[in-house]
Amino acid sequence: MVEPTLCRLRSRCKIGSTEETRNGKGLRSMSDEQKTADIIVVGAGPAGLMAAIAASERGASVRVCEHLDRPGLKLLATGGGHCNISNTLPEPEFMARFGKRGRFMSPALKAMGRDALCGFLAGLGAPTHSPDGFKVFPVSNSARTVQEALVRRCKKNGVEIRTGMAAKALSLAMEGVTGVETSAGFVRTPTVILASGGKGYRDLGGSGSGFEMAERAGHRIVKPVPALVPLVARDAWVGDLAGVSLPEVRIGINLPKRSRQGVAGEMLFTHRGVSGPAVLDISGDISELLESRDSVPLCVNLLSQVSLEEWGARFDSWREKEGRKRIANLLDWHLPSSLARTVGDLAGIPKETTGASLTRDQRRKLIERLMSLEIAITATEGFEQAMVTRGGVSLKEVNPDTLESRIVPRLFFAGEILDLDGPTGGFNLQWAFSSGYLAGASAAGG
Repeated sequence: MVEPTLCRLRSRCKIGSTEETRNGKGLRSMSDEQKTADIIVVGAGPAGLMAAIAASERGASVRVCEHLDRPGLKLLATGGGHCNISNTLPEPEFMARFGKRGRFMSPALKAMGRDALCGFLAGLGAPTHSPDGFKVFPVSNSARTVQEALVRRCKKNGVEIRTGMAAKALSLAMEGVTGVETSAGFVRTPTVILASGGKGYRDLGGSGSGFEMAERAGHRIVKPVPALVPLVARDAWVGDLAGVSLPEVRIGINLPKRSRQGVAGEMLFTHRGVSGPAVLDISGDISELLESRDSVPLCVNLLSQVSLEEWGARFDSWREKEGRKRIANLLDWHLPSSLARTVGDLAGIPKETTGASLTRDQRRKLIERLMSLEIAITATEGFEQAMVTRGGVSLKEVNPDTLESRIVPRLFFAGEILDLDGPTGGFNLQWAFSSGYLAGASAAGG
């Protein structure tokens, strides 16, 4: 739809024979400016560095603008510093973990999927392996190996990485991008790749400035919220269990039209609430709901591998064989003792209750707490603790085959700035590399 796009461009750019453009700070004459690079990449994270490499290997001159003093700082922190770059899921299952928007990434995965990424990194001197058969890490077990390998390749390809240089605004004309206003002055370029990440981990680069630049260029921004982030609980008893971890829970959301089956994995009680992989994986959904609710009820199956029938059989066995032991002590066989006592208290079971004296009603209430323990979540730990941002540039306004804007010609996007996020386990880093590669290749002409 050309006409709406032209109208949106005209609303923010003065177009004329003198090649004047509006960049948010007034009109600038472009007639005397010098082009400094074929492509400007905003952001030196994994998506930005990969985009720079892909573009430079196709003959483009590339400059990377990074507002921090080092490239790839957030990459160094991924996977606890071990850099879980991907996983071994087949492509359809991989995309499904991103939800209904996951199909958007298909062209990027075809351009740089897991096998291609691992081969590429091996060629840079950063070979990978999968110790558990699922998560993929560098053999060195260090994110620094990957970060240094990417920077070396950039330098080898002649990519100019400018640290301490913050991109402020895009300069646009009818034909598309004409430059970038930065903290070091104006840079003229015909092509920009926004790979500036999300809002999480501000000290590692999460400023959210790319969202503002894209929005001023006419793109719709789906409201960013924290994802892969610990959750804050209302109930005091949750904090009393700080440090208790469970290896295999199943967490759902106890609301209409929301699955109570949710996600499975490890959960950790903290001083303020809950964390751990299973909690992180569902936290983006919680963040969205908290935008319109004071609290969100989580329901936790504390031992997801134990069925209702199996719990019934265990209680029968306790009645017959361990009738004189207290229920709290019997639950200790399956749960940490502090959690076992808490579950009993929440179910209203007196401390002196034994296996033989447990009534049918008490048994029902106890099984309910074991299989669906409700925790009221009132907040997340915020962007300061969020590994990923949910929300960003609307996918409807970006061509998935090239990652070029459908609104502004020669403006491309890569990585977390787009409205696409996945769970823990190498999903988001693979997307960053894949999207960076496709955006860089497309920007350089395929």
